Amino acid sequence: MTEQNPHTETEHQETKQDNTASHTSHKEEHGAETPATETTPEERIAALEAELEEMKNRWLRSEADNQNLRTRAKRDVEDARQYAVQKFAKDVVEAAENLQRGVASLPPAEEGESNIITRLREGFESTERSFISILERNGITRSDAHNKPFDANLHQAMQEVESPDHAPGYVVQAYSPTWLLKDRLLKPAMVVVANSASTGKKPE
Repeated sequence: MTEQNPHTETEHQETKQDNTASHTSHKEEHGAETPATETTPEERIAALEAELEEMKNRWLRSEADNQNLRTRAKRDVEDARQYAVQKFAKDVVEAAENLQRGVASLPPAEEGESNIITRLREGFESTERSFISILERNGITRSDAHNKPFDANLHQAMQEVESPDHAPGYVVQAYSPTWLLKDRLLKPAMVVVANSASTGKKPE
């Protein structure tokens, strides 16, 4: 029989112990492996519902933005169409005021006056009424500022005077009316305003 070398057996045992210690140390360093956990059906449903809700919210926000964009575009088109004739309307207003001044310059009707004067007056007045009617159908309107409170948005003060018949800040005289295109000012009224020393009462 062959005798075993005691040194060889001892070395083999030491090597085995070293390998065991190394494996144990490796497990301690990296920790035990954690098995992957599977989501439950309820968890998957909850995740899908949350994702669906987020997509719904995104769609609603996008739809609201698109609606706002359409509204702004529609308003811009309407404004452009409504006020595209503003410059032309100002020129027409000048013509209307000249016609009005022409009518006002005619002498008042008198009994026994010339038939030509009567027809001329009637012709001017009829033309003015027709002209103003055409302007109104196209959104151009006028308003008299006389005896109304001064409004810097509608009136242009040419002068301030003391008036015993008007309250301070009221229009004493209007040289021209206020002209509007829809709700936009075309031309302010040229007015004379009662100053702070005026003693008149406010109209009821």
